Parts: sequence; C-alpha cells; structure tokens
Amino acid sequence: MSVSSWRLKIKHQTGFTYGGKVASSYNEARMSPRNEARQAVLEARVEVWPPARTYRYEDYWGTVVTAFDLHSPHEELQVTAAATVETLPAGDLLGPSEGAGWSDLAVPDNVDRWHELLLPTSRTALDDELTELAGQLKGGHPTPHAAAMATCQRVREEVTYASGSTGVQTDAVHAWRQRKGVCQDISHLVVGLLRTMGIPARYVSGYLHPRPSAEIGESIVGQSHAWVEWWVGRWTAFDPTNGVPVGERHVVVGRGREYGDVPPLKGVYAGPKNTGQGVEVAITRLR
Repeated sequence: MSVSSWRLKIKHQTGFTYGGKVASSYNEARMSPRNEARQAVLEARVEVWPPARTYRYEDYWGTVVTAFDLHSPHEELQVTAAATVETLPAGDLLGPSEGAGWSDLAVPDNVDRWHELLLPTSRTALDDELTELAGQLKGGHPTPHAAAMATCQRVREEVTYASGSTGVQTDAVHAWRQRKGVCQDISHLVVGLLRTMGIPARYVSGYLHPRPSAEIGESIVGQSHAWVEWWVGRWTAFDPTNGVPVGERHVVVGRGREYGDVPPLKGVYAGPKNTGQGVEVAITRLR
C-alpha cells in the first residue's frame, strides 16, 4: 500500500427486537469487507448474540456471508461486525472520451456476458418519464462513460439527500417522483438509467467515512453506504450521492443488482413480529 492509503477500523452493530420470545431463526449477515484491488482486509470478525455457531461463504455475487441459526428462545438478536481495512485513493480514472463505445456495449458477447446487470429489478425499474430521460442522456453524450458521469450529476441535482425519507423497499420511481431519498435510492436511480441505456451497472454496498479531513484516532458515527459501478470495457466506480469518485473513504462489502442482493442482515424466524431494528456504525481512521 502507498503512503496515501488510509487504515480504517469499522464497527457495525445491527439486530432485531421482537414482541415476545422467538423460537428459532435463520439468518445471513453481509457485513464483512472484501479483499480486492483497492482495499486490503487486515482483520474481520462477526459476533452474534445470543451466541450461535457461524459459518462463512461467498454468495453468487462474491459477497462474504456469515450465516447462523438460533434454536433457543430469544427476544432480541444482535450482530456485531468489526473490521480493519486499508484503502487506496481513487486510482486511474477514465476521461469522458475514454472507455468502450456504444457499439462495443451492443456486441452480442458483451450483452450476454453482463445480461443480469442489464435487466431491471423491482427497485431499479423505470417508468416512462425516466425511460425518456435515459434516452436523452444517452443521445446527448458520445461515449457510455460520459453518459454515466452525466447521469450521476443529473440524479444528484434532481434528488435531494434526505435521511429517513424512504425505506429499504422504496424503488427508483418513487424516489424520483418525490425528488428525495437516501444513497440507496440515488444509486438505484443511476443503476436503472444506465441499464436502460445498455450500460452494465451494479449496486455496491459498503461503508463511508464521512470526513475527507478525518483526524487520526477519532471515532465518529459512520454509515452504511451505497454507490454504483458501470462497465465500459472495465468496471469504474462512482459515488453519485456525494458526487465523488470512490476512494480511500469507501469500503466495499458487496455488489449485486440492487439492495436486495446485499442487505446487511436478513433472515426468517418463527415467533411474534419484530418491533424494530437498530443500526450503529462507528468508523475510526487509524492512519
């Protein structure tokens, strides 16, 4: 790693409380960062309360999953993921005229290769207004990469970031119509627009240190975060919510078609309904 890398310590706590005793539950946590080109995982662990035996595997999309089940009565479930990750700044960025052309993306081999990342999903499907906007953005730019960057800018200009304005089930159309949402909604909008243009796009889930000038050793309230990657001969990443390339403040956990492929915690259980979910993320810059 170069001297310009960051070292981040992340602690993510989440879980459910129930309106009585739950007899059993089966769960999956997607809260562990990945080892990849721009980030090295130095340490990662996931702890569960009540205690349970866990096992890890990589899912279809390459996300690390910690799976566990509980068979003793419990009224709450808590999962804590801790990790130390070294990250790199944004690297070799493409210029507006660089990357694959529109005709390259239309080649049958490329369409077949990225088929799943060109289809709409329940959260990324567009209505007529957004489909028309996708056509305008595509027609107004000579390269797919230029159109993708313009799409990020347009969505950021039109949709105000407003914490609590939407939920995990909100789709792109709803967020667009109310012109506000969170990082998940902004990313779903960008992904949906890009796919409609014929640009393979994927949803990325992870963490963001919110301060570019973070003090060493200061622990602050962080956040789960979402951003976008698109393929124009190679994958390139951008954070449309903040209008910045993905760099040392971003930590990747998983990728997929949309949020439904990478939720931090999901499961099924037998018992009374849950009465709430708590989430806390603390991030400390170690160097």
